[in-house]
Amino acid sequence: MKEENVLRIPAKLEGMDVILAFVSYLLDTHGCTPKARTQLRMAVEELYVNVTLYAYPSGEGWAEIRGSIEDGVATFCLIDGGTPFDPLAKPDPDILLSGEERGIGGLGIYMVKSMVDEVEYEYRDGCNQLTLKKQL
Repeated sequence: MKEENVLRIPAKLEGMDVILAFVSYLLDTHGCTPKARTQLRMAVEELYVNVTLYAYPSGEGWAEIRGSIEDGVATFCLIDGGTPFDPLAKPDPDILLSGEERGIGGLGIYMVKSMVDEVEYEYRDGCNQLTLKKQL
């Protein structure tokens, strides 16, 4: 049975250092490669920023991250109780178009998908849950 580590904090940009320290600690204690560590930290950072900026119209809310490593695969799940939003529902942007032609939005989740092996979204029990998996 895998050991899952859990951290819940207020969904504020000021919490970024705590979230990234949580991710780094878990990866470093399991011998993660520097490349995979950087990619996972960047992916989690992008998702956490989106939660802090968009999930709670009132500006008040929480974010939770659950992390585990089993059989060389890191799994991180970001959970929030904000407005339901599936970032995977939108098609990937055409990165060959100019910014004006492409329009706003979608590059962050595209970047996240390019840095991990698997991304899944689920809305369950009143919460957005976005799970990342990456082979270490």
